[in-house]
Amino acid sequence: MDSNQIRETFLDFFRSKGHRIVPSAPMVVKNDPTLMFTNAGMNQFKDLFLGNSPIRDRRVADSQKCLRVSGKHNDLEEVGLDTYHHTMFEMLGNWSLGDYFKKEAIEWSWEFLTSPDYLGLDPEHLAVSVFAGDEHAPRDEESYEHWRRMGLPEDRIFFLPKENNWWGPAGITGPCGPDTEMFLITDKEPCGPDCSPACDCGRYLEIWNDVFMEYNKQADGSYLPLEQKNVDTGMGLDRTIAVLQGAPCVYESDVFRPIITKIEALSGRKYEEGGEVQRAIRIIADHIRCAA
Repeated sequence: MDSNQIRETFLDFFRSKGHRIVPSAPMVVKNDPTLMFTNAGMNQFKDLFLGNSPIRDRRVADSQKCLRVSGKHNDLEEVGLDTYHHTMFEMLGNWSLGDYFKKEAIEWSWEFLTSPDYLGLDPEHLAVSVFAGDEHAPRDEESYEHWRRMGLPEDRIFFLPKENNWWGPAGITGPCGPDTEMFLITDKEPCGPDCSPACDCGRYLEIWNDVFMEYNKQADGSYLPLEQKNVDTGMGLDRTIAVLQGAPCVYESDVFRPIITKIEALSGRKYEEGGEVQRAIRIIADHIRCAA
């Protein structure tokens, strides 16, 4: 499937689960002093999570254009150095605003990833992580049990700390919560006996993240329970495209290849030269796409 087909397949799947499809919000954030740019799919739903605005639909889905160039969620310095970071990317998301919670989110994630009617990924090549718990929130045994019910063995379910399995808030304060993340197990060898999705060795490639928005972080650093429990999920469209197209990195998928071909024609240099030339071409391609 090409990028447009993957996007539409995702939206069609969640439409069939009773979600209303909503448009991508502007990348320049309006009426939120804590953010300059939309850096996550949840930004446009922030007031709905907090109960500050009336909820029209309790189930929505979208493909949100995001920009990460500053603040806590900043990918700018990584662009070109590795195979998957960008300043601008699309985040496929499905949202529950006080409706379904962990059980349905996990079941649908698994169905979309593994069913031959959708992405058809091999379940043997998937691993997940769940929140290990800390002084602010308990260990997420519920998500663990749901993954076991989906058929995942214990050795492919990792309990990880807040730095790995907690999302938000998008700004200094706001909605946040523990998450469960899904990873493609690549053909890279484990980096050691404790190799896990927390490593940077490249064996585990994150492709989806289900965030369970249960808390509202305060300015004093405390976490208060939200009145309603919400689900905020995100699947990076660019990474998913690369996986399904068998591309060794996102820059070699159909999203970037036409841009890179044009850069090669104008510069007289080739992406396959590698090294600094390849990194420069990646950076230019990323920044042109982001600006456009």
